[in-house]
Amino acid sequence: MENDIVQTEFFKQNAKILIVDDEQDTLDIFRRHLEDEYDIDIAHSAEEALEMLENKTYHIAMTDMVMPGTGGIELLTQIKKRWPHVAVVVISGKATIGMAVEAMKIGAEEFIEKPVEDLELLKIIITKILKTRWQYEEIKRLRSILAQGFDRTQIIGNSLTIQKVMEKVKRIAYLDTTILITGETGVGKDLFADLIYRNSKRKSHKFVAVNCGGLPENLLESMLFGHKKGSFTDAIRDKIGYFQEADGGTLFLDEITETNKTFQVKLLRVLEQSTIRQVGGDMDIGVDVRVIASTNKDIEKEVKDGNFRQDLYYRLNVIHLHIPPLRERREDIPLLTNAFVQEFREKYDKSNLEISDTVMSILISQEWEGNIRELKNTIEHAVAMATHNKIVLEDLPGNIYMRHEVVENKSNHLTNLSFSEAKDAFEKNYVEELLKKCDGDVSKASEMSGIKRPNLYEKFNKHNIDVNTFRNNS
Repeated sequence: MENDIVQTEFFKQNAKILIVDDEQDTLDIFRRHLEDEYDIDIAHSAEEALEMLENKTYHIAMTDMVMPGTGGIELLTQIKKRWPHVAVVVISGKATIGMAVEAMKIGAEEFIEKPVEDLELLKIIITKILKTRWQYEEIKRLRSILAQGFDRTQIIGNSLTIQKVMEKVKRIAYLDTTILITGETGVGKDLFADLIYRNSKRKSHKFVAVNCGGLPENLLESMLFGHKKGSFTDAIRDKIGYFQEADGGTLFLDEITETNKTFQVKLLRVLEQSTIRQVGGDMDIGVDVRVIASTNKDIEKEVKDGNFRQDLYYRLNVIHLHIPPLRERREDIPLLTNAFVQEFREKYDKSNLEISDTVMSILISQEWEGNIRELKNTIEHAVAMATHNKIVLEDLPGNIYMRHEVVENKSNHLTNLSFSEAKDAFEKNYVEELLKKCDGDVSKASEMSGIKRPNLYEKFNKHNIDVNTFRNNS
């Protein structure tokens, strides 16, 4: 919440908005309502707007669709081609549905119908657009942090949850002790291991990562400790292992719980004595290595079930770092999504591609069992499949698309209603879906939606919604 306030106040002081309309009354109304909080310029035509865009930087352009001379569609096209960083809000009372759809496909962030009766809604839309821009700029800022200070590149997120993790990383990175990283598949345990290494006093030496679950048991010992020529059939020469390769640096043992008990005994010895013995060797070799291990399993349960040695667990778990799943840091999803879109639009040569608000809402609501890895794969699929300047529902992978197609089809009938009727229908559907997701827990629904409890109850009464029908009484 505090972070949202900082974002909003920053852009109230700095946001520059260009309003384009041939009707002076509309320009006057918008300017009076917005100029106390934003830097407002007005243009009476598309031609005048293009000239102003040439000479001044704007965050948002708000334009009428139907104007004498160059129309709103052409102005929108020019802005997206020449100034893609400028968000465009289309406002019109004369545009057809086809024109509105075309505008959204070209890249308009919002379409608002005239006359604009709820001017506070306009402020809400502006705030949302500016917040998205702030997130994009924050990604650039995080990537620009240099190694002189704390280097957190590759770790994207500003949620309170991830901030707590980062504070712990700052405290432990420079310590020279073993660390156990836990977390579900795809949360980025390898990235945090690398982050710890890059901020440690060993960063001038090698970082070696080993996926213990990806190596056959009979090869794991040889790969880690090395072997002598002739020690087994394929040992045609002496070979050093990963421990010697990482000497002076850091060795990351990913999925450590996939190892067998025999190997665990030998690893414990290495950690306690800082020596290894190569397969087929007859002498100990000293190594100076910091070990970071990780697992996606409940390691305490693995110990209890007899699958993992308790003494090795204690030796590895000197410092424990738990990486939260994506569903516990949903506010980071827009940041991550925008970063991945930026990465893949460069890869697939789609420089003007953006993500629609509908798709962003869907991504935020997903459970993401595969966490950040699944989200990244989803965005790559969507960018690769996108045929317009905006990623839409149909561009998402089949499992996500099919799940939300029913909801989208339900909303298609809204265009047959008046704006007031459509708004009520959407609000009722939104509140009902929110209650389903929260099992009727009004406090949780309030926190998730940002709607205050008294206002939620007003909506329940307005739409005759019985909260008890959504509660799990089993």
